[in-house]
Amino acid sequence: MDFNSFLGFSIINTENFLNLILRFVINLITIILLVRFIYFKIRSQRTYLFTFIMFNVIVFLVCSFLNQITLSLGFAFGIFAIFSILRYRTISIPIKEMTYLFIAISIALINAVSNSFISLIELLFTNAAIIISTLIIEKVWMKNENVKLIIYEKIELIKSQNHTELLKDLIERTGLNIHRFEIGKIDFLRDIAEIKVYYFNNSSKHFYEEKEADDDD
Repeated sequence: MDFNSFLGFSIINTENFLNLILRFVINLITIILLVRFIYFKIRSQRTYLFTFIMFNVIVFLVCSFLNQITLSLGFAFGIFAIFSILRYRTISIPIKEMTYLFIAISIALINAVSNSFISLIELLFTNAAIIISTLIIEKVWMKNENVKLIIYEKIELIKSQNHTELLKDLIERTGLNIHRFEIGKIDFLRDIAEIKVYYFNNSSKHFYEEKEADDDD
């Protein structure tokens, strides 16, 4: 009786199993750092934490098993394309959350399809580079900037000479740390205008539901 197999399945391949655990730990640490300690600290939205982490874990495990049957890297990116075009019918995913979803899937792919030709140091460096790049962009370049679309009724303040008063009124009425704004559609029939306001995270962010403005607007 062969104790190394059961009903045609290999019971354990120690080298492959340890390799899988190592890559999974690296992947899990990376996605937790990205989602919990960068995304959540900046966006403070729990809604997408489950989505990002579980997408990452599932893609990693699926690609790891597919990689065991010597599928090409091109096939892995085909899997990436399938996952990346998924849209939830219930809600519209903001563009930044969709970007974080792409990053989560990419991290899973990188860690899953890595093989003996890629050293552990290269794998660790790649994961660290993604985390550091995201952190720099969010904390240094973007400075926690968020966007909100507001329907504004004081139509007389949209004139260029009244923009200082408009900015002051927006800050007072929203309580947000607004530093700039863009005037979009103007409806003179209803005396309203659509204004995109750009603000930095502050203590008031917990009292407002953040909603990303659609870039197509």
